[in-house]
Amino acid sequence: MLRARFVICFLILATFATVGFAQQSEPSSTASCNLDDGRQVYIRYNPVTTKTDKVSNGKPWTPGGTPMTLFTEAQLSFGGATIPIGAYTVYPIPAKDRWTLVVNKNVTPHTAYDEKQDIARAAIETDQISQAADSLEVAFAHTGDKCTLRIYFGKAASFAPFTAK
Repeated sequence: MLRARFVICFLILATFATVGFAQQSEPSSTASCNLDDGRQVYIRYNPVTTKTDKVSNGKPWTPGGTPMTLFTEAQLSFGGATIPIGAYTVYPIPAKDRWTLVVNKNVTPHTAYDEKQDIARAAIETDQISQAADSLEVAFAHTGDKCTLRIYFGKAASFAPFTAK
């Protein structure tokens, strides 16, 4: 069991390093969530500002021209779909009242979004906040077996619950 966990952690870290080196040379930020059993969920994203990056309603958003990347050491459930252990791209799709979050299995750098490679897609809770976030803020909130991804950009605040299996 310990050896299998080591191999899984090694593969995730190797994927994290490979995808990281192959992506643009822009600085990236990471948010993480530690599950109760010690497994972790990470998301890497480009820190952008509302002055340098714009969202288009109905179109997958790639902050700074690069999709967010999700790394998980635990099998997750999101939007009724199962997300296996591994690395994935994440695309928020803004809309006026409610955003959608897509998890896609294609992590090949500099490739266009391909809806056929989606493994999970769900509308996520979205609220308008009074104090606009001038830069992209991404974080996780952890409760029990759930890591809720929080995305703040401009006046939009979106929340996507991922549940560990």
